[in-house]
Amino acid sequence: MTLPDGPKAPYWLRGIRLIVQPLQYLEGYQRRYGDLFMVRGASTSVVYLNHPSAIQTVFSAAPEHFSSGTGGQVLKFLLGDSSVIIVDGDRHQRQRRLLLPPFHGDRLKTYSQLICDVAQQVTTHWQIGKPFRVRPVMQEITLRIILKAVFGLSEGDRFDQLRQQLSALLDSLGSPLSASLIFFPILRQDWGAWSPWGRFVRLKEQVDHLIYAEIRDRQQRPDPTRNDILTLLMSARDDTGQPLTEQELRDELITLLLAGHETTASALSWAFYWVHKLPTVQDKLRSELDRLGNCAEPEEIARSPYLTAVCQETLRIYPVTLTTGVRVLQSPLEVMGYHLEAGMVLFPCTYLVHQREDLYPNPQEFKPERFLQRQFAPYEYLPFGGGNRYCIGAAFAMLEMKLVLATILRDWQLALPSSQPVKPVRRGLTLAPQGHLKLVATAR
Repeated sequence: MTLPDGPKAPYWLRGIRLIVQPLQYLEGYQRRYGDLFMVRGASTSVVYLNHPSAIQTVFSAAPEHFSSGTGGQVLKFLLGDSSVIIVDGDRHQRQRRLLLPPFHGDRLKTYSQLICDVAQQVTTHWQIGKPFRVRPVMQEITLRIILKAVFGLSEGDRFDQLRQQLSALLDSLGSPLSASLIFFPILRQDWGAWSPWGRFVRLKEQVDHLIYAEIRDRQQRPDPTRNDILTLLMSARDDTGQPLTEQELRDELITLLLAGHETTASALSWAFYWVHKLPTVQDKLRSELDRLGNCAEPEEIARSPYLTAVCQETLRIYPVTLTTGVRVLQSPLEVMGYHLEAGMVLFPCTYLVHQREDLYPNPQEFKPERFLQRQFAPYEYLPFGGGNRYCIGAAFAMLEMKLVLATILRDWQLALPSSQPVKPVRRGLTLAPQGHLKLVATAR
């Protein structure tokens, strides 16, 4: 069976709508065309997969069926040629093997106290009764955490410069207008420092300079007693005994720095919104945290069932990334009876799966109890992707979400100063709350 054509609107018009109204774009086509629909691009056919069975087929297929890195070229200008997100085949497996150890097992536990400490440090100067914008605070927390975890940096000139330049780099792609640079390469014209692309290029050069300087300092003065991710990556060896090159180190570090704090900052902003939007959710969460007592260890806090469910539901209702990434078919594949040809670009659509009424009744309702009542399959709940492209930092991100949320709630009483609903907006390739989301501290 051949998949029927989808919308006939011009590519550029559909692209603009995908940037400006991403949820309406996806929901409208899903209602009209169903669980699989094809959108013809400028040179390729793009297939959105919105049914768990279709996604199960893709996640369980042999990696050789797809070229995910080819589709990830949209991020090559930012992450580089060697990022684990960009590369394919044996090279992809090599990069994953070298990157996985810092994010699993006992190594992951070493970050727990760091996460709690940073959350307290950033919020200690909040003033009672003074509203603050949520996202910049979450971005500051997650950036400090990732800089400490990746580089072991928490102070000094290079830390301050990296913190400032990384934030500026992400903000340069943060609006729907600037996100056009990602989707329309023709707009990447350097007309000087004040042009959008020119500003991005110069910020990226500054960040690269700082990262390479840190790598070279470590190469000249190795310290095996350090336990940050850069130290671990520099000492890692592949199956042939080869280390990561300087270019590979840079590309993996920028991938971890950007993906490791931007996405979590958005997720945390949503979590604080929902917890304070819904009194019953807040009451249940605070009661659970109160029962743990003040002496609970971070690992014990992270195991709290309702806290975990709140974070899972946050990632369900508005997943930070709308799809699980790009998979370009290298050979034909049958999905739910449809014959998909080589060259087609597949998008397993996280958002549309998470909005399925048959999986999540009343899907627009924020209800953490869903995750206490049943366990969802990897192709039914997929905020971190799946298959051989499952996010390496998923466990770290979940740990960070839970501990930042719990630490702040245990230290502060907060409230939404406005009852105005907060809508999701595009921020680069991600989905984030509107920038006007604020909270106010009412008591310590």
